[in-house]
Amino acid sequence: MKAIRIFRRNIAHAVKSIFRNFSLSIASVICTTITLTIVSLAILASVNINNFTKDLEGTLTIIAYVDKDATNDEINSIKSKILEIRNIKSDELIFKDKETIRQETMEKSDKNSSIYAIMNTLNESNNFLQPEFIVAVKNIENLEDTAQSLKSIDKIAEVQYSESVVEKMVPTFNIIQKVTLAIIVGLICVTIFLICNTIKLTIFARKNEIEIMRLVGTSNFVIKLPFVIEGLFLGIIGSIIPVIATIWGYIIAYDKLEGYFLTNFIKMIEPLPFSLYVSGILVIIGAIVGMFGSYTTVRRHLKI
Repeated sequence: MKAIRIFRRNIAHAVKSIFRNFSLSIASVICTTITLTIVSLAILASVNINNFTKDLEGTLTIIAYVDKDATNDEINSIKSKILEIRNIKSDELIFKDKETIRQETMEKSDKNSSIYAIMNTLNESNNFLQPEFIVAVKNIENLEDTAQSLKSIDKIAEVQYSESVVEKMVPTFNIIQKVTLAIIVGLICVTIFLICNTIKLTIFARKNEIEIMRLVGTSNFVIKLPFVIEGLFLGIIGSIIPVIATIWGYIIAYDKLEGYFLTNFIKMIEPLPFSLYVSGILVIIGAIVGMFGSYTTVRRHLKI
């Protein structure tokens, strides 16, 4: 019961302190709100981009064409060398011989088309098609290096892959994530600074009360607790608007954009429960930033 009374009293002190230093408390809350709003946008964008990258990794492949005159032994040798490349998904390596490619081309073509007619005339002796290996990669950022490794294998005639994806999209996404992270870190530091100043004023305002508590033998934990709770409240209050904006904003954006992000190429993650998870992360970040700012200030200025 005593612990409960102490906790209630500390909550009351924290609430009073917030209103006592109202202007600075508002500044801390506003800064926290701005920070968490940007954090929310960064998380939403990063997770959607990472999800797109994973989907891309699952679909993006390299096609390695084998010389038409390659023997079965040479093809087996090529396969062994491909499997030695680290970035290759060995369990997804596919080989298609000339006849398989011919049959698949005929199935995909209109029976009245010239392609179908040409494929239909081919046989084992005059089949000019090239056998091919379809190679799936583990990391698309290393796609170009993997393609170069494939080109160096003897009897590999040509290698094809989507260079534009690797050279343009992936580096651009990485830059966006790094810039956003730098902005977030900067704003979090500003937020912690404002919360520290709010707590510092509270400590000065309650200086006499703190001295009395020390004289009567109050523990350090009990003296520090209301300041930490105040920082916690500031952080949580600052997360309210970003949470609402995240849930409703993402749902509205998903509907308006018809489920696609930036381009029709990047599919967005379903709003629920994704936006709820992000909102939970925002509340946790707000609480941690508030408590951290308060705790460091208390340790520095109370010297207890």
